[in-house]
Amino acid sequence: MNVRALAAKVLNQVVEQGQSLSQALPVLQQDLSPKDKALLQMLCYGVLRTLPRLDFFCRSLMQKPLKGKQRVFHFLILVGIYQLLYTRIPSHAAVGETVNGAKALNKQALKGMVNGVLRNFLREQEALIEKADQNDTLVYCHPGWLVKRLQNAYGKDKAASIMLANNQQAPMWLRVNAQHHNVESYQLLLEELDLSSYVASDNENKNALCLNKATDVYKLPGFEQGWVSVQDGAAQLAAHYLDAQPGDLILDACAAPGGKTVHCLELQPKIAQMVAVDADATRLLRVQENLDRLKLTATIIHGDASEPDLWWEGEMFDRILCDAPCSATGVIRRHPDIRWLRRDSDISELVALQKSILNALWKKLKVGGTLLYATCSILPEENDLQIKAFLKQHQDACLIPLSKKYDDILQGRQLLPNEDAMDGFYYAKLKKTS
Repeated sequence: MNVRALAAKVLNQVVEQGQSLSQALPVLQQDLSPKDKALLQMLCYGVLRTLPRLDFFCRSLMQKPLKGKQRVFHFLILVGIYQLLYTRIPSHAAVGETVNGAKALNKQALKGMVNGVLRNFLREQEALIEKADQNDTLVYCHPGWLVKRLQNAYGKDKAASIMLANNQQAPMWLRVNAQHHNVESYQLLLEELDLSSYVASDNENKNALCLNKATDVYKLPGFEQGWVSVQDGAAQLAAHYLDAQPGDLILDACAAPGGKTVHCLELQPKIAQMVAVDADATRLLRVQENLDRLKLTATIIHGDASEPDLWWEGEMFDRILCDAPCSATGVIRRHPDIRWLRRDSDISELVALQKSILNALWKKLKVGGTLLYATCSILPEENDLQIKAFLKQHQDACLIPLSKKYDDILQGRQLLPNEDAMDGFYYAKLKKTS
C-alpha cells in the first residue's frame, strides 16, 4: 500500500466530507505495519496542522484547482509539499513516493502533474514562503473566524502564542492509578524501561506524569493490569477538583470515553455509586472498556444530559461532573482537524446546549452538593461568561474557589494550550445553597 495515497484519502474524507480524523484514520491504518502506521499518522496530522499554508503553495503552482473525483489528488500534492517542508525524508524519496501515490489512486495519467507541481515547489519555495509569511492566516494556520475570536478574547500577542502552541505536537501524559502506585514509584518502573518522564508542575495534579517521548501504551508497565492510563494533565484535574468523598452519589454527565469517571473511582473507591451518562451509545462502550481494564464498577446510562428526568428517578446527587459538549478549541494540538471541522456558528449553538445541560443537572443536585463544570474550550463564551450568566440566574448557586492563586476576575480556572505542557481546559466549581 502507498502510504501517501492513503494519507490523501484520509485528508479528503476529513476536509471535504467532514469526517473526524479519529474516524477516518483507523480504518485505513488497519493493515499497515507499525512503521507505516506511524508515517500515515504523521502525514495526516502534519498536513492538517499546516493546511492553509500548504493550500496556498499548491494553488500558487497550479493553473486551476482540482475538483470532483480529482480532489483527492489535491491532498496528495499537499502530502508531498508537507514532506518537502517539514520532514527529514529526502526530497527525491518524498517526490518519488508521492508521485507513485497517483498510480495507487488509479490515476496513472496524473503522475506527471503531481511530479511537476512538487518539482516546481522545490524551485520556487523560497519566494512562496516569503509571501506566505506576510499573511497571519498562513502563518498561524487557523481559520479566520477562530483567529478573530482568540484575538478578541486574549489580545493579538497572546492569541498568537496560543495558535503557535496549537501547531505543536502534544506530549503523552500518564495518570498513575493511586490504587496501585504513587507517581514516584511508577516513575522508577518507567526508568527501568528507559522511559524518562517528569512530574506535573501543578501541585494539584498528584497522579500525573508526562513522558519526554511518547511510546506504545502496551509498553507501559502494568497498563493491561490497570496501573496506569493515558490522559492529559489538564483533564486529570477534574477528579481532584470534584473531590469525591466516601458515601457520595456521583453523576458524571457527558462521561464518554470515561477517563474522568474512572479517575474519580481510583481516587475514592468508597463512594456509594458512580453514574456515567452519555448521549452517544457507541462512545459509552469505551467507558465500559476503561472500567473493565481498571476492574472498577459504575452505572452506565445511555441518555441526554439535558433531560435527566428521562433516565434518572433516584436520589439527588452529592456531586455532579458536567463535562459539557464544547468547541474543543483547547485540544486542537491533539485534534488538528477540529479547526477545519468547526464553524463560527457552532459556538452560539454550543453555548445554548451547555446552558440547557447546566440548568437541567442543577435540579438533580442536592442542597449542599457541588457541581464541577468543565470544558476543553478556551473561548470565554463557553466558560467564564457561561458561568457568570448561570450565577446571575440561580440565586441558590455560589462559586467555590479552586485555588487562591487563580485570578479573582475569572469565575473559575482557564488553562491555555501548552500551559505547563497541558491542554486548554476550563473548570468552575459551584455549590448549591438553600
